[in-house]
Amino acid sequence: MLTVIVLIIASAAVDNFGTSRNFTFMVLDLLPIILIALPMTMIIVTGEIDLSVASVLGFTSALMGWFWNNGLSIETIIPLCIVIGAVCGVLNGFLITVLGLPSLAVTIGTLALFRGLAFVVLGDGAVADFPFSYTEWVTGTIGSSPVPNVLILIAVLALIFGIVQHATPVGRALYAIGANDKAAHFSGIRVARTKFWLYVVSGAVAGLVGVLWTLRYSSARADNGSGLELAVVAAVLLGGVSIFGGKGSLPGVLAGVVLLAALQNALRLEDVSGQALNIVTGALLVLSVLLPNIATAVRGNWHRRRLRQAAASAR
Repeated sequence: MLTVIVLIIASAAVDNFGTSRNFTFMVLDLLPIILIALPMTMIIVTGEIDLSVASVLGFTSALMGWFWNNGLSIETIIPLCIVIGAVCGVLNGFLITVLGLPSLAVTIGTLALFRGLAFVVLGDGAVADFPFSYTEWVTGTIGSSPVPNVLILIAVLALIFGIVQHATPVGRALYAIGANDKAAHFSGIRVARTKFWLYVVSGAVAGLVGVLWTLRYSSARADNGSGLELAVVAAVLLGGVSIFGGKGSLPGVLAGVVLLAALQNALRLEDVSGQALNIVTGALLVLSVLLPNIATAVRGNWHRRRLRQAAASAR
C-alpha cells in the first residue's frame, strides 16, 4: 500500500516521474537492487546477512575490464565473472558455515577484501569499449515500448526465487532455520549446507549484476556498486523481512525495492544530492528495523492488558 501511495504522489508532484522514459530509467536503476535482493531475502530469512555483495559486484566488474583488455571474448568473460562471483560466495559460506564465524563480521571483512582486490586488478582506471550489441541490449527496450529488456531477466529470476522460497521444501527449511536453527538441525534439515549454498548463489547473482552494471554504463571500474549493500538490505527489510530471521516474503521485498527505487528516482528528478539520497536510505533502513519492533511491543502490551482485564472479570 505504501509503495502505491508513493508512486501516486510522485507521479502527481514530481515533473517527468510518470513518463515512459523515466519508467525505463527507474527499472534500470532498480535492476541491481532487485536482483541482489532475491538471494539476500533468503539469507536474512535464515537469520544471517551478506554485506559483501556490492564488493563482489565491483570485483567482477574490475575483472571484466581486465579480461577484456587481455583479449578474452565477451562470451567467455560473462560466465567467467558469474563463476568468480560464486567463488566469492564459497569463501563467505566456508567461513560462516564450516568455521562457524558470525556472518556480519565475515561479510564486513570480505566486503573490504573483495573491494581491495578490485582495485588491485584494475586500479583507479576504467575500461569502456565493450561490444555495442551487449551494452545496447542491457540499456535497450522491448521493441518500441518503454519496457526495458532487462525486465525479462528480473521477471524470470524473481519467479524462480519465489517458487523456491514459497513452494518447495527448501523454502520451508529456510523459515525453520530462521526461527530456530538448532531445532531445524534436530528435525533433519541440513542447516550448514543450506546456508553455504545460499552464499554461493548470492555471490553468483552479485557477479551477474557486476556484468550488467558494467554493460549498462559501458564502464568497468573497481568502485562500481559502492554502498549498494545498504540499499539492498534496506529494501529487504522494508519489504517486511525480519532482521532476526524466520519471517518475510519475496512479494513484500519486491514492493520494498520498488518503494526505495521510486523514492530515490523522485529525489533525483528534484535535483537532490547523492549525500541526501544516502541519508534517506539510511533513515529507511533504521525505520525498517525500528517500526516492526515498536509494533511488536505495542501488540504485546495490548495482549497483556486484555489478559489482565479478562482475569479481573473472572474474579
